[in-house]
Order: sequence, then structure tokens, then C-alpha cells
Amino acid sequence: ADANYSSDKIGKYFSALSNEANLRGVEKAWLVFGVDNNSRTVVGTDYRPEAKQLQTMKMQIADDTEPSMTFRNIFELQSSNGRVILFEIPAAPLGMPIAWKGHFYARAGESLTAMGQDKHDEIRNQTMDTDWSAQIVPNATIADLDSVAINKAREAFTLKHANRIPAEKIENWSDKIFLDRAKITQNGKITRTAILLLGKSESTYFLSPNPAQMTWKLVGAEQAYEHFNPPFLLNTSLLYQNIRNIQMRLLPNNELLPYEISKYDQKIVLEALHNCIAHQDYTRNGRIVVTEEPDRLIFENEGSFFDGTPEDYILGEKTPRRYRNPFLVQAMVELNMIDTMGYGIHQMHSEQVKRYLPMPDYDLTENNVVRMVIYGGVVDPAYSQLLMQKEDLAFEDVLALDRVQKQLPIPDKTIKKLRRSKLIEGRKPKFHVSANVAKATSSKADYMRTRSLDDKHYKKLIIEYLEKFGSASRKDIDAFLQDKLSDALDEEQKTRKVGNLLSNLRRAKVIYNDGSRTVPEWKLVERNE
Repeated sequence: ADANYSSDKIGKYFSALSNEANLRGVEKAWLVFGVDNNSRTVVGTDYRPEAKQLQTMKMQIADDTEPSMTFRNIFELQSSNGRVILFEIPAAPLGMPIAWKGHFYARAGESLTAMGQDKHDEIRNQTMDTDWSAQIVPNATIADLDSVAINKAREAFTLKHANRIPAEKIENWSDKIFLDRAKITQNGKITRTAILLLGKSESTYFLSPNPAQMTWKLVGAEQAYEHFNPPFLLNTSLLYQNIRNIQMRLLPNNELLPYEISKYDQKIVLEALHNCIAHQDYTRNGRIVVTEEPDRLIFENEGSFFDGTPEDYILGEKTPRRYRNPFLVQAMVELNMIDTMGYGIHQMHSEQVKRYLPMPDYDLTENNVVRMVIYGGVVDPAYSQLLMQKEDLAFEDVLALDRVQKQLPIPDKTIKKLRRSKLIEGRKPKFHVSANVAKATSSKADYMRTRSLDDKHYKKLIIEYLEKFGSASRKDIDAFLQDKLSDALDEEQKTRKVGNLLSNLRRAKVIYNDGSRTVPEWKLVERNE
């Protein structure tokens, strides 16, 4: 492979080797440059000699594969006989053959060839019997799909394939041909995926007893809820519009003009919601729930995390090998509902960094439920100030600092690194973002006055107050905590904060209201020793 070796041919090899690895039941395949194919001796290669240029191949492959995948690693080895490059290619996911620029490839002996229908069917059928989303819905027809949703799907598909399929050609396809090509239906037959993404609201009875429903719930001083049925392609945006997405102002140190950001980024919210749809365990007959609290959104879907853990995907280096609903996932990829498979979690974290806000959190403690939190406010002002001042921080350091601000443990090796960089201070386990760095232009007193403390600290103060005085009105507790809460919060935010603390203690059955809803009288729950 010389300097002018075709990137397009590499893409074809990626498709072929990924598919063949799947068919052989192995996790990966290798494409090797710089070794003679007959003698198996090193002869060297001058393909993309600069490391940075070589690594750009990952993005090129990801852009033109369907579903989007790329090299797991690209290794360079230097020997006395020359340079060798090894491209590590992950196996195609179960049930999903990999295409390059819309065409599927395979190997015939040592030749690169178009994938035959037998191999294509073998991969596609790997999950058909177990994939809930791939099942045909008896008696359902295209008439049960929403025409507006079909048109929106066609627009999304056209945009995704703009470089491969002329828009005029897609426009001339019948609905039946389009839905098959978009991997939403099977040979014109309506699947459960089709009902979820494009079905009319009244068509959900086809999926009974599954509710096929998303629920938005507002909690706090105001309470409200709304249910959303299919077509999910349209109604995820409607759910997003219910969320109170005000503009926030973050003021960098030593600057007069604040940064203005929306409380929530639409792309992050829809990515999280689409992930819930794609990975929900529909056999458990539950709904997707989005809970809006004053300072965060909580997304919940049925089913355990399916392949690995959330932490595996934060750096954007892992590609899922298995999917709970491969047919549904592939359809969502075709409609641009999921941008890239395996990169969604990394993108959500990266976007929150750009907005100077805390990283998303995952809670997997409840059996068969995935709960994700997206923050719509500052947890520790020092963390946000640091991100505004030092935009060159390594992503891994930002991840560690995010855990510090949330009082979560970090490895000893990371502690030493952050200490050397003077990014954290305090004693284990109570570290916090360094006042010297985050507040370089402010006094230490200002820093301590505005630094947010852990909720556990404030809850402990409330409990100690009730232990001493026996009971307290809401007015008493507001007055007690007023000068203890961060000065970075305004009066309304402090009021909401106290309300959330009381609600959490009540739900945990630590305190109860012995008064009325309008005139509460808080007391400690008596516990039997």
C-alpha cells in the first residue's frame, strides 16, 4: 500500500472484514499494510506517514459506513525492514451487516466481493427471533402509519444519504419501497419498529400490552405531566417543548459580559430521549419517563444497560457489539435519530463541558432500570469557573473534576495528578476544586461564600435543627438555611433548593409534615431502635 492507496478501497475492506468477523463469531478482524501477502515478510509501507493524518481515517470510515462504525485502533510498528500498519476492525453487531457507501461487502477466498444474499440474510436473521422490535405486526398496514411522520422520515433519510442517493430518486420511491430501504418495514410488512417510530397514535393497540408511551413529569413547586404516544419520530420534539428551557447567565471572573446558555441543550436532550427509545426493554411493558426537577432532567427506561457500562462509552472509544433492539436501532440510525452508534454518551458529556455545566450521571442501582441525569444548573461554581478559564483541560481531567464537585471517589493516581496541577485541594475524601485556580481573581472568602456544598450537608443541618427544636415551619427552615446556602443562588433558587431538600427527606421517610400543605410543620419520623 503506497501513499496513494485508495481510501474508498479501505472502506470496502472495512465492510467486508467486519461482516466476515461477525459470521465467524470473532470480535475483530485485521487489515495489515506493509507485509508481503505471499512470503509473509515485512516490506514496509509509506501510506499516510504522519500519525495525525493516519488517525483521520477513523472519521472517514465512520462517515460512510452504515450503521456508523470505525477502526477500534490503528497501530504503527517500525521494524528494520520497514513500517507496518495494523487496522483493528470490530465485528459487525449481531443482526446488522455493515455497508460502505450503501453497499455491503464480503470476502470470497482472498478477493473482495459484493456480499451475497445468503451472508446478508445470515447476519440479519441472527436476532430476528429474539428482537422484539423486528417482529411483524399481524393485520397492520401502511394505513396505520402517520403520513406526516412518513414524510418527515423521508426527509431525514434523504439528508443522511445526500452524498450517496440523489434526492430525486428517493422522492420517487413509493412509501413501500422507502420504508423497506430505511429498514423500518420488512418486505412491505409493518414491524413493531414502524408502529413505534411512525405509527398513528391510535395504532398503539397493536403493541398491547406494551403502552408504547413516553411521559413528561414536572415536579417541584409546580406539578404537571403529559403522555406522548407514537409516532415517536415526531413526538420526541413535542416532549422537549414541554421542558422549561430558560436562558442562564454565567459570569466569568474578571469579565463584564456574561456567557448566556440555555438551561438544556436540545441536541443533548433528544440524544438522551432517543437512547431511551432505542434501548428500552419493551418486553417489560413499561413507559419511558422524563422527570423535570428545578435543576435537572431525569430519564428512565426499562432494562439494564445492555453492552458494558456507561463509563465504557464516555471517552468515545468503545463500539457496542450487541443491541437489545437491533432492528429498531438500525431504523433510528437511518432516520438520523441516533447520530453515531457508541458515540452518543461521549457527545453528551462533551457538549456539557462546552456549556460549563456538570457531566451527565447514570444510576443503575435499581434492577432493570437505567436512570440518567442531565444537569440544568451549576453544582459547584468553582468547577464552572475553571472550565471557563482553562478551556485546554484534558477531557479525562474534566471528568475527574466533575466527580470531585459531586463528592464522588476518584482513583489515587488521578488525585496525585490533579494535586500536581493544583486543580483540587482538601483532604481525602472531601476534595473540592481548587480555590487558587478557579477563583484566581477573587478572594478566598468569596470562593467559600459561593461554593456549593453537598446536599447531605444541608440535610444533616435540617435533621440537627429538628432534633434540637422538635418541629419547624417552612419559614423557620428557610431562615435557618438562608445564610448557609451558596451566594451563587438567587432567592428563588434558594427557596427551590430548600423545597427539594425537604421533599427528599420526606420521601426517604426521615421527616413528615404534621401540619397542612399550605402551613407545614416538619417533624422527625420516630424510629424504633
